[in-house]
Amino acid sequence: MNIEKYIKTSAEIPLNKKTIIHLMLVNNMIKEIIGEGLKSFDVSMQQYNVLRILRGQKGNPANLSTINERMISKMSNTSRLVDKLIAKKLVCRAICESNRRKVEIVITEEGLASLEKMDNVINKAEHTITSKLNTKELETLNILLNKF
Repeated sequence: MNIEKYIKTSAEIPLNKKTIIHLMLVNNMIKEIIGEGLKSFDVSMQQYNVLRILRGQKGNPANLSTINERMISKMSNTSRLVDKLIAKKLVCRAICESNRRKVEIVITEEGLASLEKMDNVINKAEHTITSKLNTKELETLNILLNKF
């Protein structure tokens, strides 16, 4: 992608600035593709992330703090995300019996079934996003991104 052409400028952009703009554009493209895939499930990317975190608990409950620590986007309002998933019957919340101040969140069977369908769509989206790169290029890209 020619960044100058894409943002319609004739000015030469310094390499570090061009790199940041490029990363931002790619990030936006990824969000659009994945967001479009999740649209039919009426679930946001952040809600999808919460469901994946809860599935990873393998039936054990998680609290809001645990979910928030594992979120890809730390800017998310985890409590609001969980409330929306509860309304959709994809997760449930209960008070911990041994500590009444602790709230436990688990994914429901309906949530697991929906998440499996979402995974199929997301896997296709991820393949679309990465299809222009071979395995070696993906490995190199990950090495470079780890430097950030």
